[in-house]
Amino acid sequence: MDAADLTCELIGRDVLDAAGQRLGRVDSLYRDFDTPDLAFAAVAMIRRGWRRLVFVPLAGATLGEASVMLRCGALLARRAPQVRPGCGLPVEREADLYRHYDIAYRPRERGAARLLTVGQGKHRR
Repeated sequence: MDAADLTCELIGRDVLDAAGQRLGRVDSLYRDFDTPDLAFAAVAMIRRGWRRLVFVPLAGATLGEASVMLRCGALLARRAPQVRPGCGLPVEREADLYRHYDIAYRPRERGAARLLTVGQGKHRR
């Protein structure tokens, strides 16, 4: 998914797992440093009364009229690295995120972030 074309269009859309179960809404988008394509979305989820952002991969995702359908299942997504609303994924946790989804990870030099934020929604705490 090309970041420039889709950023504004994706923020706020419902996110569905591979079975069509709603997970939450797209809160922010991230692209990998080496490519212009979107790599991950932070999905706003409410679970047990707590709002959190869970990172999901966008590779192979399909766009519906008002939703994004992922290739992964709900259980895998819910167990992914997460952060509080208004916080980005720390560089130290990037490798964990890639490993969680079994995606090859190559760290950048000097501890620089591999994932770059390309779009963010409004954060509600």
